[in-house]
Amino acid sequence: SQLLRTGQLRWGSNLFHIGILFLFFGHSVGMLTPHFVYEHFMTAGAKQVLAMVSGGLFGVLGFIGISLLLHRRLSDPRIRANSRTSDIVLLWLLWAQFALGLATIPMSAQHLDGSEMLKLAEWAQRIVTFRAGAADLLLDTSPVFKAHMFLGMSIFLIFPFTRLVHVWSGFGT
Repeated sequence: SQLLRTGQLRWGSNLFHIGILFLFFGHSVGMLTPHFVYEHFMTAGAKQVLAMVSGGLFGVLGFIGISLLLHRRLSDPRIRANSRTSDIVLLWLLWAQFALGLATIPMSAQHLDGSEMLKLAEWAQRIVTFRAGAADLLLDTSPVFKAHMFLGMSIFLIFPFTRLVHVWSGFGT
């Protein structure tokens, strides 16, 4: 679609990609690093505040970017005519995921001791290492965290069947 109209694409694409890349690597490092690795130089509460501030900043950048890309795809008749339904659905899912992620920040601010973040990180670590009991950690977690996690895992599930696979094209060149 970049050949059809470039104006909004540059801003939207750059903001989206800066936001999503930082958030992906931030979530990966933040959630998968065991607490004992950083507890000697950073408290769980300090790590949570760092995650809230940096995640909030890059979440807003990504949200603005995905909003521009969604508006561009829906408002330009030529781009819309060349879009598959899956392209539009994917943009809406990513938009909702950014919105849910930003909605977790006020919830995180209600417990700045880092206890909720530690539970969520332990859940992620148990999932990727195939350890039992991961679901039990989420029993009393806020619904906004659960929705953000569910939608995130759903996006990973549909990833191979969408144009998101363009991520891998950079490695192939």
